[in-house]
This record gives sequence, C-alpha cells and structure tokens, in this order.
Amino acid sequence: MRVLLFSIFLAIVCDLAASVEITEKDLVSDESLWDLDLTEKQKRFNVFKANVQHIQKVNQLDKPYKLKLNEFADMTNHEFRNFYGSKIKHHRMHQGSSRAITGFMHEKAENLPASVDWRKQGAVTGVKNQGRCGSCWAFSTVVGVEGINKIKTGNLVSLSEQELVDCEKDNEGCNGGLMENAYEFIKKEGGLTTEDIYPYRARDGFCDTRKMNAPVVMIDGHEIVPANDENALMKAVANQPVSVAIDAGGSDFQFYSEGVFTGNCGTELDHGVAVVGYGTTLDGTKYWIVKNSWGPKWGEQGYIRMQRGVDREEGLCGIAMEASYPIKLSSNNPKLPQKDEL
Repeated sequence: MRVLLFSIFLAIVCDLAASVEITEKDLVSDESLWDLDLTEKQKRFNVFKANVQHIQKVNQLDKPYKLKLNEFADMTNHEFRNFYGSKIKHHRMHQGSSRAITGFMHEKAENLPASVDWRKQGAVTGVKNQGRCGSCWAFSTVVGVEGINKIKTGNLVSLSEQELVDCEKDNEGCNGGLMENAYEFIKKEGGLTTEDIYPYRARDGFCDTRKMNAPVVMIDGHEIVPANDENALMKAVANQPVSVAIDAGGSDFQFYSEGVFTGNCGTELDHGVAVVGYGTTLDGTKYWIVKNSWGPKWGEQGYIRMQRGVDREEGLCGIAMEASYPIKLSSNNPKLPQKDEL
C-alpha cells in the first residue's frame, strides 16, 4: 500500500513541475534549481500526506459515501476551491442579489415518478472536464440545453461550452458566471453551436463570431425554480435536467468516490452542476443524481449522488437555492452548418 501511494505521489509531483514559479536567483546554479525542486516536492508531499490521512479517516467512519485519491490529491482545499470554484455567490453579489421573476411551468406537476434518470432516456451527453478554468456555469447551462433539446427533438447534440466562455459577456469566462445569464445569451443569439464546431480549450479566448453565428440548438428562454424548495426542484427534474448551484468546496466533496454524499457543507455557492435525476437507495436514503464537470475519473464516473430531502429548506450544499432550466417550446432548430460553410 505504501509503495502504491508513493507511486501516485511521484506521478502528481512530476505533473506539477511546470507550475513552479522560477526567479533569476534560481537560475544561478544547478544546486539552486535542485533546492527549488526539492522544496516544492516536499511541500506537495506534505499536502498529499494530509489528504491521504483525511481520506483514510473519513473512510473508517460509518458514512454512506467513500472518498479516494484523485487528480486533486496534491492540492490543499484552499487551492482546490480557487482553481475549480466559479464563485457563483460572489458573481451574484457583484451583479445584484435579486433574480429575475419568471413563471414555473412545472408548478402543478403531480404523480411524480419515484425515480428519474435522464441518462437512461438518452438526454445526457458524456461527462466533460472543465479543467483549471472556473467555467462550471457554462457546463451546467449546456447540460440543461442538451437535455431539453433531446426531449423536444429526439436528438442528443453535444454543445459548446467554449462559445459561452468566450462570447457571453454578462459572465466572466474562467472567472465565473451565472447559468441564468447564459440561458438568456443563448436565447438572444438564436441558439448555441456544437462542441465540434467550437471546441473547448479550458481558457478564456476571443469570441469567434463566425462559429458563434452557426447556432445549432435554440431555446425560448429559461425559468427559475422556486428557491429553497426541494419539492419544486423534484417537479422540475421529473420533466428535464436542471442547472443548480452548490457549495462544493469541502474536502469530502474534493475526494468523493461513491455512495450517497451526506457530508458537511454550507451555502457558499461556488460551483455550477446539473441535476439529471433522483432516486432512493434500498435502505431508504433519497438522493439527487448530479452531473459534474471534473471528468469521468472523479466520483461515480463523473457523477455524485447527493442526499435529497434533508431537514433544511435550501437542501444539502444549497442545491435548492438557485436552480433554473431552459424552455424550448418546439422541435425547431437552425440548420446544422456544413464544415466548409465556417
């Protein structure tokens, strides 16, 4: 076991080398460079060791979820939050705390199914990876649009997060944003293009208007789920995938591996994800099926099951605080452009 952990650590620190800051003083001699490398590796080893100890401690407790080492194992929790949080709450405060008033078309939904999984309905694309860019808001938005497009047209099309990062100016690209702004952008611009046409680069870039002007999937707007109401969220999810904001900054969330997550978390909304279903375990624990954007190696093949029906109105990690979904009234979409037309 010790040999395995050390091998994992070596792979992590080798990958980290490119991120070490170098000064002129460090270039004076080979010895100074060697000292720099050792110092950084020692720091990373201490972080790695602390994370291993945390994972082992949690896994020895009688919790309904487990943790494991992953690509974040060399990062402190503070570093993790800075790299992968999109500061949704901060962005909301910057733009004003009030949200637009919308209708809620699923208000009168009744006789909801006991479980829903939009993946089984073919309405969810494969898990994607935002990389070290706070663009989770774009990924959350895209899940919603891909889902409603499949429901309305029967076609599942992987759409472009990078178009939103580059071109949606009410948000801040890799520095964070709000899903509601992104939905309004897609409506205003007449649709969103595909991932193939406008591929993801995990960094801010200039808006490629030629690609942006090749929309493939259109929507008619968005609606906001009544806040702090898990029952309302359940009604929405029973009808389509829904964008939500959560507090995902805790160490348990960082290293989540499997099971129903019931960990401690607050309501500092810092991450955009999408609820694509819900269900109940054999022992009666209710959960949400949440699609993340940290790649398929994190969690349950890129997903996390989060406890549903907790004894607080905002839901676990604030999942019911800021939910929204796109509206698509018809099966009409712009004509898919040919490659030679771009």
